Amino acid sequence: MGERGDGGDPVRVLIVDDDALVRAGLSMILNGAADVRVVGEANDGSEVPVAVAEHRPDVVLMDIRMPGVDGLTATETLRKQPDAPEVLVLTTFDADEFVLRALRAGAAGFLLKDTPPAQIRDAVLRVAAGEATLSPSVTRQLIAHVTTAPPPDRGHASRRLDQLSTRELDVALAVAQGKSNAEISGDLFMSVATVKAHVSRLLVKLGLNNRVQIALLVHDAGLA
Repeated sequence: MGERGDGGDPVRVLIVDDDALVRAGLSMILNGAADVRVVGEANDGSEVPVAVAEHRPDVVLMDIRMPGVDGLTATETLRKQPDAPEVLVLTTFDADEFVLRALRAGAAGFLLKDTPPAQIRDAVLRVAAGEATLSPSVTRQLIAHVTTAPPPDRGHASRRLDQLSTRELDVALAVAQGKSNAEISGDLFMSVATVKAHVSRLLVKLGLNNRVQIALLVHDAGLA
C-alpha cells in the first residue's frame, strides 16, 4: 500500500454502527474525501470479524453502544488479532463510561458523533498514520469523568515504566502530553525519525498497541 492520505492509496474505512442514518452520514462524509474510502459497513459488533476479513480496512469507526455485541467487546476482540486495523470509537457523549475502557483495549482514539466532517476525516488520517487522536485536555476530561473505571495500580504502572531508558521515558512523557512527533523532535533535540524509533521501541517494551495506551500508562503511574 502507498503512503496513506498523502497521494498514495486512500485509507480504507469500515463503519460499525447500528443506526443506518449514522452509517449513511459517515459514508457520505468520508467518501467525499479523495484520500479516504469507505469499504464496508456493519450494524453490530458481531459482524466485525467477518467484515474486517472481507474488506481489510485500515481504520474501523466503531460505535460503542449497540444492542447486540457492543463496540467495547468488538474492539477488545479485534485488537488482539495480528495486524488488526486501528479503531476509532464513536460515542454521543464525551464522558461515556465505556470510552476509557475502549482506549485501554487498544482503540486509537474516539470521535463524538457530532464532530465536524473535516475533523472526522483528519482523525481517520491521523489514526491511519499511527498518531493518537486525543488531546491532553480530552484525556484528562475522560479520566476525570469516567468514575466507574477501576482505580489504576500506580505501583504496577511505575514498575513498567522503570524498564525504560531516560530518553525513552522523556519520549513517553511527551506522548502523554499529546505532542506530535514533530513537537517531540523540537523539544528533545532529536530527529523525527529518531522519535518514531523511540515510540516503536516503547510500544514493544511496554507491550502496548498505540500512543494512547502510552499516555494512559504514564497517567496511571502518576506522571501526567
